[in-house]
Amino acid sequence: MYETTESGRPSTRATNAMVATPHTLASSTGLDILRAGGSAVDAAIGINAVLAVAYPHMAGVGGDGFWLIAPPDGDVRGINASGPAAADADKTFYAAEQGIPERGPGAALTVPGAVDSWRLAHETHGELPWERLFEDAVGLAEDGVPVTANLARWIRRDRDELAADDRAAATFLPDGDPLAAGDRLEQPALAASLSTIADEGAREGFYEGGIAEAFCSALGDDSPLAPGDFAAYRAEWVEPLSVDYRGYTAYGLPPNTQGLTALQLLGLLDGFDVSAWGDGTPAYYHHMAEATKVAFADRDAWVTDPDSLDIPTDDLLDPDYLSERRDLISAARAADGYDSGIASPTSSNGGSPSGDTCYFTVVDESGLAVSAIQSIYFDFGAGVVAGDTGIVPQNRGAYFSLDPDSVTALEPGKRPFHTLIPAMLTRDDEPWLCYGTMGGEGQPQTQAALVTRLIDFGYDVQRAIEAPRWLYGRTWGAESRSLSLENRIPDGVITALEDRGHTVSVARGYDETMGHAQAIRIHEDGTLEGGADPRGDGSASGY
Repeated sequence: MYETTESGRPSTRATNAMVATPHTLASSTGLDILRAGGSAVDAAIGINAVLAVAYPHMAGVGGDGFWLIAPPDGDVRGINASGPAAADADKTFYAAEQGIPERGPGAALTVPGAVDSWRLAHETHGELPWERLFEDAVGLAEDGVPVTANLARWIRRDRDELAADDRAAATFLPDGDPLAAGDRLEQPALAASLSTIADEGAREGFYEGGIAEAFCSALGDDSPLAPGDFAAYRAEWVEPLSVDYRGYTAYGLPPNTQGLTALQLLGLLDGFDVSAWGDGTPAYYHHMAEATKVAFADRDAWVTDPDSLDIPTDDLLDPDYLSERRDLISAARAADGYDSGIASPTSSNGGSPSGDTCYFTVVDESGLAVSAIQSIYFDFGAGVVAGDTGIVPQNRGAYFSLDPDSVTALEPGKRPFHTLIPAMLTRDDEPWLCYGTMGGEGQPQTQAALVTRLIDFGYDVQRAIEAPRWLYGRTWGAESRSLSLENRIPDGVITALEDRGHTVSVARGYDETMGHAQAIRIHEDGTLEGGADPRGDGSASGY
């Protein structure tokens, strides 16, 4: 077992309903909606709207979203609300700029999908009137929301990008200075857009009305987005993928997300005696990193919009295939890199899979369970505010490649690769755990950390979330992959991993690059146990 100082937070326990989010105000909103008779879906929509106001560097109306929803006696269903590239977003649109920009209006080239996921989920599982769900978000945007230390840090970090856009600067850098922790962030234009969505609905208010027109007009000729792209978009129900782990069933979304990768990672680990390694040992971190390399190889070869490529998801999750892949993992030595082992249709992938995200989860009194995640990709997305809408556009399209041989090659109407992966475990066909995290390449790894620490090591939810984490891959635009470890991991473990051939870097004790994880576990007696990550600003709350 690891030896470290924990935050002192206990797991949150309740008998009726629970929320877990990365911001305390969002948690408060979700709980209020549940107490008012709202469903888990109602609460999740209200939570997401508040996060768009209070965590604008990680979530927003201008981004995409994904859901897993499980009724107590029904099948797990998924929602894919990732917007496609604009009809005019072909390779020639960006040729003169020598590539797709990561920031600015030109980085906004995909339709924001999140708002339509709210509509789709509410049509099936909503209990409260639509407009009720936005009351807190509108009020916080109008009156101002206190800036957290986390948000203040990101405003300072992105000062130059935000200063390059007049409206972003006016919002986040009033009088030229970054907002500090405790300052009030006022967003009246965003409040007006949220009010329109509340009053007129997702379709009429956002996708087919004045917001879409104003949004596209504000981006100008640098962006290929047009109102017709918004009007044509629809979020969709999808059938989740699944894999067995120690008698539980883990669910994730199919491509264009890396849900396949998270499930492959669990499928690989299912063939090992994880508990025998001991948590926090060199063997644990070594095998977790090596299994990640194997899963990432298939991800980079295959994961894209399934409408553009026939992706063999069943084959990639087949136990026999995973057994073959497991044999590539050496217990004694780190692999230098990774090789797919399956014939790949491509020789290159797109840009950096890093990104900022908000994960949140809700379980209501009926047992309806929601696992949801939403993002604008980079911190503050495209780094601009779309005119009078007050909306920060995502820059998810920056992940596309202009290489025609890439699996992520840009094509009009194509959905980009997504790191976003809500997750859920069931036991005996009943929801048992809703879990997820922000963190780009770290999302599958943190999910594996939570699952192994809960199932293989018997931790409670909060301890599983807080335990020291690792991250193999690229972080925050780094050129090379390394194994990053939080500094609560003992020096002896780090030395042992270096001896096995790992390139190790050391992060802060509770490092945000490892993600903000949240989770709710549903016990056999119906009681709920939740946790929120001290690496973020959130809480788990219930009644």
